[in-house]
Amino acid sequence: MGHLIGIDAGTTALKAGVFDADGTTLSVATEEYRIVTPSSDRAELDPERYWEALVGATRRALEQAGVQPAGIEAISVSSQGETVTPVAADGTPLGPSIVWLDNRARAEATELASLFDVTAVYAATGVPEVNPTWPACKILWWRRHEPELFAQAARFLLVEDLLLHRLTGRFVSEGGVLSTTLLYDIRSGGWWPPMLDALGLTPGRLPDIAAPGAVVGLLRHQAAEALGLQPGVRVVAGGMDQGAGAVGVGNVAPGMVSESTGGALTLQASIERSDGDRTRRTPVYVHSAPGQYLYCPVCPTGGMVLTWFRDQFAATELSRAAAEGLDAYDLLTALAATVPAGAEGLTMLPHLAGAFSPEYEPRARGVWSGFTLAHGKGHFVRAILEAVAYMLRRNLELLADAGSPADVIRSHGGGARSDLWCQIKADVTGRPVVTLMGEHSAIRGNAMLAGVAAGAFADLGEACAAMVVPNRRFEPIPSTHAAYEAGYQRYLELFDTLRPSFAGHGPGHG
Repeated sequence: MGHLIGIDAGTTALKAGVFDADGTTLSVATEEYRIVTPSSDRAELDPERYWEALVGATRRALEQAGVQPAGIEAISVSSQGETVTPVAADGTPLGPSIVWLDNRARAEATELASLFDVTAVYAATGVPEVNPTWPACKILWWRRHEPELFAQAARFLLVEDLLLHRLTGRFVSEGGVLSTTLLYDIRSGGWWPPMLDALGLTPGRLPDIAAPGAVVGLLRHQAAEALGLQPGVRVVAGGMDQGAGAVGVGNVAPGMVSESTGGALTLQASIERSDGDRTRRTPVYVHSAPGQYLYCPVCPTGGMVLTWFRDQFAATELSRAAAEGLDAYDLLTALAATVPAGAEGLTMLPHLAGAFSPEYEPRARGVWSGFTLAHGKGHFVRAILEAVAYMLRRNLELLADAGSPADVIRSHGGGARSDLWCQIKADVTGRPVVTLMGEHSAIRGNAMLAGVAAGAFADLGEACAAMVVPNRRFEPIPSTHAAYEAGYQRYLELFDTLRPSFAGHGPGHG
């Protein structure tokens, strides 16, 4: 049996990994891209950057692994959700991709919300509320504000769809990444006609639909040449990055909760039914694991807040890291480690691109509260780490209300590299946090799906046994409980107090 490639196109970077048939990671390569933000409510990217990143990362991963082109059996691709691109009949993009963080379509979201009963929306799509994140709202924005582009667009594609088209020549998607479009019916596995009618869309202007984990085509000659591979390799639709990441940490059946702190903070809980949450507050996705659904609360800015702080306020740490071959994140968290639990009263709201689960307030903004002359850089870093942990606790409470409580949390994503952050999460939530060997869960999940599709594994259970290995376990420290309980209450009260003022942050406001 040959080798497998897993690819995940995230919000700020694309990762590609090469794995052998036993599931061993041979190499991982990353290509970053920078989102363009023309205003506080807009987030865009040249769609060609996704393909360029896939080519660059895949070529470097293959070179690092020392694998011959003929040795690749299958490629699986997952991506961020909600980012949407209009394309011509040959797949050429007609404009920039509107990234999922973009909130320009507020008026369109309000319009669509007025047309549909929220209970019906949740039952069909798994989406608790209509908000500007969803592609349906963005497509309506194009129709209202750029009617020529809307009319010219032959298809509207998500990032996974774009890459699958470049690889295979097919316009194809799958239920995992389509779950948060407002266009897809998670019950039937097809398009949701009432929403398509409201937008003036026909199914022909959207991709074909395959099952998550399915082989959707074979690598075509042009793509094979760009990647340095041979044509005919199986190409698999891996799903949304959250579903692929859940597979990559072994979260493929009910009874497990995982969290990922990458650019965003997300939680995942595998479930068997789409209608289990009687409160109708928890987002429901189609899982990358066959026959499963996924509760998936999302907070738009998780680790991205720490990245923003590093880029804006950590010139000293960045300079030292470059000079000494260190990681600026490690230098910042070392500062935070000198600050006691609770950051001595400094509290942050990490909503730099609006709040989503469970508050659903796209106008929310980042806030610092309670700092004095006694607070230094380490306090601000620690307050960021704690704020994300408070969001995690908030959403664990949401999952518990939906019938998926967590006894242990499996942690993945870039945030899992930080022992301090993992310990803070354990202390804030009162639950053990377990990390895994190999931090790249989404590309590992894609490799597992590719392995099943290529016959390297009989099913995902066998793939999990081979490829998912626990690493470290962080137990809650009882002595921090009082400080974090007080900090969590400050966090909740600060948001509740400021929520009415967020309504003033519409287009044109900072």
